[in-house]
Amino acid sequence: MSDFDYDLFVIGAGSGGVRAARMAAGFGARVAVAEDRYLGGTCVNVGCVPKKLYVYASEFGKAFQDSRNFGWNGEPQRFDWSTLRDNKKTEISRLNAIYRNLLSGVEADIIDGRASLVDAHTVAVDGQHYRAGKILIATGGWPHIPEFHGSEHAITSNEVFDLPAFPERIVIVGGGYIAVEFAGIFNGLGAQVSQLYRGPLFLRGFDPDIRAHAAQEIAKSGVDLRFEVNVERIERGPTGLQVQLTDGTTLETDVVLYATGRKPHLEGLGLDNVNIALSEFGTIVVDEEYRTTEPSIFALGDVIGGMELTPVALAEGMAFARRQFGSTDAQVDYDFIPTAVFCQPNIGTVGFTEEEARAKFGHIRLFKSTFRPMKHTISGRDEKTFMKLIVDKASDRVVGVHMMGPDAGEIMQGIAIALRAGATKATFDSTIGIHPTAAEEFVTMREPWTED
Repeated sequence: MSDFDYDLFVIGAGSGGVRAARMAAGFGARVAVAEDRYLGGTCVNVGCVPKKLYVYASEFGKAFQDSRNFGWNGEPQRFDWSTLRDNKKTEISRLNAIYRNLLSGVEADIIDGRASLVDAHTVAVDGQHYRAGKILIATGGWPHIPEFHGSEHAITSNEVFDLPAFPERIVIVGGGYIAVEFAGIFNGLGAQVSQLYRGPLFLRGFDPDIRAHAAQEIAKSGVDLRFEVNVERIERGPTGLQVQLTDGTTLETDVVLYATGRKPHLEGLGLDNVNIALSEFGTIVVDEEYRTTEPSIFALGDVIGGMELTPVALAEGMAFARRQFGSTDAQVDYDFIPTAVFCQPNIGTVGFTEEEARAKFGHIRLFKSTFRPMKHTISGRDEKTFMKLIVDKASDRVVGVHMMGPDAGEIMQGIAIALRAGATKATFDSTIGIHPTAAEEFVTMREPWTED
């Protein structure tokens, strides 16, 4: 008889934790999962899923306008925030139940409550101790608001989905995925939006052409973009929040959304009771097996500081379970992972940026295309699609693909398969396109924009 209550105790029921738990249980392990907030983690509850639903909602206003030149003469529609908010809650509750059923279906025990580490093999939840052969930390990230005068008036992406009333004016601080996406959401729903970023251009880490094109298109859509500026203080006034900026100007708004970064959700986890090393960024240090410096404790997902993407956490959860309980030497390949930003229009990207490609391959060829989507030749909307291919000159392999335009995320999923398979520019050129689509542009770009 084992001295342990479980073979695996998972702390956190987000994407990575649930996937690891399900697969480990499928391999015959005795598994428990502790969660103190909501099943499904950030993605299901306050991330990918509700965000995409709100993006859909925000696109209808422009679609109604676009339809007029196609012969539809309906009256402008009025948006009702409470309908969207409450229908979103219903859908998230449905998904929470699915996650619970998935775990119950493999006979994993679900323990409601915040777990903390007692020692290398013991976890406490609400005073009850559980012993496990292996412990997995998968608690994800948490939004962070820096402290400054009036910072208590700001909200994060955790709260923004469930505001009691629709904000007619909103200031969004930040330049990453979350900030850019919510700027598009609230702009599309009819709010007056100002987005502030302390650097010269947002979406740091993306290809420079995509960043520049995004700034141009998002500004055209009506978002008040302000770069190289930050918030100095927030005061509550008689008609709203007064946001004083470092350039000396002041904005009056109903809501200030801070989307300036997330930190690993490690508070109250009991890390002081075990030998777990943290990086300079506050993330958990792990090896290629996701093992921490405490041999019986593992960690994966956002807490280890890699790519903070749900599919990455899922892949890590599968690799962990297969290696620890399935006797398979599984590892995640982090090359050519596609990602999308659901701003308006969407951004889809996979592979190297131009700077990264130059640094790694030396000589590259660039192919670029900018055009008006076919739909907008009639709708009249002033929106341009941008596409870019980056090719390693020596091997002819396509090593980076970047797009901003309608359905960029959908298109990039297929492109990512090609890049992982090692497709060359000659492969792209020999592929017959689907006409008329925007995606066919990727297989018809013949003349290099530049090469060196």
